[in-house]
Amino acid sequence: MLVKTFGSAVYGVEAITITIEVNVSMGQGYAIVGLPDIAVRESLQRTESAIKTNGFHMPRTKVVVNLAPADIRKTGSSFDLPIAIGVLAASEQLANPEELSHYVIMGELGLDGSVQPIKGALPIAIQARKEGFKGLIVPKPNVREAAMVNQLNVYGVDHINQVVDFFENEQTLQPEVVNTRDDFFNTQDQYGFDFTDVKGQENIKRALEIAAAGGHNAILIGPPGAGKTMLAKRMPTILPPLSLQEALETTKIHSVAGKLPTGSALINKRPFRSPHHTISDMALVGGGSNPQPGEISLAHNGVLFLDELPEFKRTVLEVMRQPMEERKVSISRTKMALDFPANFMLLASMNPCPCGFYNHPEKDCTCGSGIVQKYLNKVSGPLLDRIDLHVEVTPVSFSALTNHQEQLGETSADIRQRVIKAREIQSNRFNGMEGVYANAQMGAGTLRTVCVLNKISESLLKKAMERLNLSARAYDRILKVSRTIADLAASEDIQAEHVAEAIQYRSLDRAGWGG
Repeated sequence: MLVKTFGSAVYGVEAITITIEVNVSMGQGYAIVGLPDIAVRESLQRTESAIKTNGFHMPRTKVVVNLAPADIRKTGSSFDLPIAIGVLAASEQLANPEELSHYVIMGELGLDGSVQPIKGALPIAIQARKEGFKGLIVPKPNVREAAMVNQLNVYGVDHINQVVDFFENEQTLQPEVVNTRDDFFNTQDQYGFDFTDVKGQENIKRALEIAAAGGHNAILIGPPGAGKTMLAKRMPTILPPLSLQEALETTKIHSVAGKLPTGSALINKRPFRSPHHTISDMALVGGGSNPQPGEISLAHNGVLFLDELPEFKRTVLEVMRQPMEERKVSISRTKMALDFPANFMLLASMNPCPCGFYNHPEKDCTCGSGIVQKYLNKVSGPLLDRIDLHVEVTPVSFSALTNHQEQLGETSADIRQRVIKAREIQSNRFNGMEGVYANAQMGAGTLRTVCVLNKISESLLKKAMERLNLSARAYDRILKVSRTIADLAASEDIQAEHVAEAIQYRSLDRAGWGG
């Protein structure tokens, strides 16, 4: 008997529906065809054990399983459950096999019939609704994630027996109901960090506020213990809240990568990813024989923090240059080409030299001649050009650390309100421009229209360009940062003081750094 069940395969951040044809006929032997990988080919062993353990029988005749379309490679163990249900239906052990055509079924089977979690439940649910399926059956740990998709009945199961009972009597399972908006908004402003924890460093907070307001990349340069990492970890607390659409995009990526916390429905805070400096090229940008999103895609709509930037391999840093400009990663293989979103804010930190005390106000640098420049050269000029703000972090004095009478600094919530107001100005400015939501995303044509300088500002910028020998890209960055500073001040035009503040955030372009 021939029976069809339906599953789904995830490619990039999208899903493709897979038809699983199971034919039980005269003969001997089991076979899975349709370009399966090793994990899929091993499915029949897990399926046989799960079926026998739960009082059913595995056909002793010929069983052929075809995964269509047959020219797309199938990977992973999530096809176990639909294959097992197909075998039971094809061997006439399951009532109402015609009902199988209305559902997408996904799950990995244990040898005892227990159902294990899968990756990519959210894009699978979106595709199932798009193709008009009545419902989706997934492992219980994935049910809240998939149930965010409305107009689709999503059922969570722990065991194969629950699926069998469901197709014999639909009342045995109830669809999961998730109030997406309540889940999304209730904890959106709850963070474990706050800028009030940081003593002093008001100028650094100002720079990070500018970066958040315009979506600019930033690098913090300073001696060890000055608070660079502490400041960076608090960056997400001042960024505007995720919109529902951004949260959905971010959740899809984390779902595909298997990074979504168990039982979670939706990521409602901006991601903060901080990979170790030993990370490989592929782990950072994504890829592999079965391409998976890398750290820069997991940081989509959030912050990618690279601590101790010069310690990263140069090849790792260089592969970021194109995604930083295009806001996506394109991965090409012989039989497929995928795009992963990568709209992230880069935040980096570094010591000014190997010993950490170059340009320190109190301590002497012990690095020899040329060592400082060699250390800085680990980070290429083109990459530094793509970083809008170079921020010098100075150590906090002992008196500032121990002064309990000193008034607490601004909270992250206060700073965030100013950032939100600046972003609203930019949102109105770029209304109708696809892919542009903040000043950092402006193209060359828009830049000339939006960032018009008066004569005083133009003269100031001209002198800075000549003295610092800045590149054309650095010139564009200064204009963008100037526009953001003006937006924070609610100024319609860019003034000279806005340009002057933007110029001072080009520390690594100045003489005196490693010279």
